[in-house]
Amino acid sequence: MDTYGGSRHDALTACQGARSWLDKGAQDVYTYTMGPAALEKQPATALFDLPCACQNLRRVTRVVTRVYDQELRKAGLEITQFGLLTALAATGEANQKQLSAGFAMDSTTLTRTLGLLRRQGWIRVRPGKDRRERLFRLTQAGKRQMAEAQPYWERAEQRLRRELGEAGWKSMEQTVSRITGAAMAA
Repeated sequence: MDTYGGSRHDALTACQGARSWLDKGAQDVYTYTMGPAALEKQPATALFDLPCACQNLRRVTRVVTRVYDQELRKAGLEITQFGLLTALAATGEANQKQLSAGFAMDSTTLTRTLGLLRRQGWIRVRPGKDRRERLFRLTQAGKRQMAEAQPYWERAEQRLRRELGEAGWKSMEQTVSRITGAAMAA
């Protein structure tokens, strides 16, 4: 068996079939990959009118995430990782259920991100009250990483504040809070 569950014979047959198809006349293959730089250069006027709150919120989240990731990349972090480090700095220690609830993040994504932070040596884990619970806490290396990333996070924050203005920033905070509450109640 190969890693995909089929036999080696099945894999070989599939490869031979693909090779046969390629030999019969496929001349050119064109692949286009859009990188972050291409997306950053798009004017706001290029955006489609989207018919629902979910699509609009997902789009704004992608764009805002890109702003923060662009800055935090200079410190070797993404905004999701920085957020978890920040939460652990604020709480001292938290289990996965608390972190998942606090970020309204699904467990799979959280597990993957916590694993990465652990492999980097930025967090440590210890058993909780029962054998299923695990408690996460920042390490000294995690505190240093967070301190290194802080100025980049602040730069991203200031970029958005500057574009929105103080009144727009306060309005955004209130709106996001109301939408989050309404969606959690729905």
